Amino acid sequence: MATLASVALSSSIFQNIPYVAPEAFVYAFLGGLLPALVWLWFWMHEGHDHHESKSTIWYTFIAGMVAVILVLPFQQFAQFFIGKSENDIWTITIWAGLEELFKFGAAYLIALRSRKIFDEPIDAFVYLMTAALGFAAMENMIFLITPLIQGQTLISIMTGNMRFMGANLLHVASSGVLSIFIGLTYYKKKWLQRTSVVFGLIVATLLHALFNFLIILVTEVQEQRIFIAFSFVWFAIVLLILALERVKTIKDF
Repeated sequence: MATLASVALSSSIFQNIPYVAPEAFVYAFLGGLLPALVWLWFWMHEGHDHHESKSTIWYTFIAGMVAVILVLPFQQFAQFFIGKSENDIWTITIWAGLEELFKFGAAYLIALRSRKIFDEPIDAFVYLMTAALGFAAMENMIFLITPLIQGQTLISIMTGNMRFMGANLLHVASSGVLSIFIGLTYYKKKWLQRTSVVFGLIVATLLHALFNFLIILVTEVQEQRIFIAFSFVWFAIVLLILALERVKTIKDF
């Protein structure tokens, strides 16, 4: 599976295309947005009530989408600077780290920096998950537009299904891991909160990079075994849900 930055770097897909039907962009937009919204609805109704402002949720989602555009130049520069291929483990890890940092930045700028908005530990997950799904929505659009403008509808459908089941949840899982670190130290001292953000970003980056590396590995060995990487994400989601139950019970004593 290609990575986000590799798709952006590859301009050859737009060559020798005399006409691009407007419908392709509409389909890519809807195909990228709707799965992310389905997951957003699911997580917002996952066994607990939220009283967050809908406008703040939408702003965070949009900020996550914008983060995709902002992170691309940094990913391209990082690959140029280290001089490695897109499948190199260092490139994969740095790109994953940048994505985790920018997703966190989107959630922080809109919601997490304000204690009026971020007023309970579980909110860390709510807003990081929302930013992550906004990021995934824009990423989905980029991945879908390539086969669509080439008239490869079946490939677009397969790509959309794979990203719905795996890649979208990867962003939730990795950002969710960071939210656990933040939520567990919500009532702790400031230095411990900042330290938890750093460690959370490191763990989220490693999780994200491991998934991307597994995707590349199993695709190169045997394409049918790609479910191994997706199973890894689903296992991480199960652990995340269990950890969230602990975060929900945190009180200020």
